[in-house]
Amino acid sequence: MFSIIVFTITLSITYKKWFSDGHSKLDLHQRFIAGSLAGVTAQSIVYPMEVLKTRLALGNTGQYKNINDCVKILIKNKGITALYVGYIPNLLGIIPYAGIELTVYESVKKAYNQKYGKNPSEPNIFVHLGCGTISSTCGQLGSYPLALVRTKMQAHAIVRGGPDLSMHSHFYNILREEGLFGLYRGFTPNCMKVVPAVSISFVVYEEMKILLGLNSN
Repeated sequence: MFSIIVFTITLSITYKKWFSDGHSKLDLHQRFIAGSLAGVTAQSIVYPMEVLKTRLALGNTGQYKNINDCVKILIKNKGITALYVGYIPNLLGIIPYAGIELTVYESVKKAYNQKYGKNPSEPNIFVHLGCGTISSTCGQLGSYPLALVRTKMQAHAIVRGGPDLSMHSHFYNILREEGLFGLYRGFTPNCMKVVPAVSISFVVYEEMKILLGLNSN
């Protein structure tokens, strides 16, 4: 998880440079687009590993010898698309999540700098951790329902003989059986896992900017 987050943040630096002329600061929508593009790129690359993780975690004991065996069985039975089960809701979820997370992080940090008269490079580690916590929580609130549906689709694909349910069908079933709160089932433990990782990653992000000689735009 940590490596994926750092990868996403690093990609956002590249995408932000596309929008920047080197002098003016990026607008809010440009930060959002850069964050979303970074999230989509990173998740598209690593998504098969998410599917394999779910398969190995929920599969029967001895069902797969190792990760390579899992890949071979999935491709043999259902083709390469088996490695991208739930990709669409994941994609729809990562766009607002990554965009909101990176936009909120830099907006909160900017507000802190303006209020206390600090330069962008001066906030200490606790400020960066605090900004990361706020931004990650906002991102989770906006995208968690789609992440839940993605996980359900991955888990449902393991059931043999069961009907293939679409993203819309999973949404409908959750709302029918559990209501709106059902879309946030497991939200608290997920935040307990994700928020600290994201907060620490933003500290790494700030250090990488200094190392790479990038400005704060």
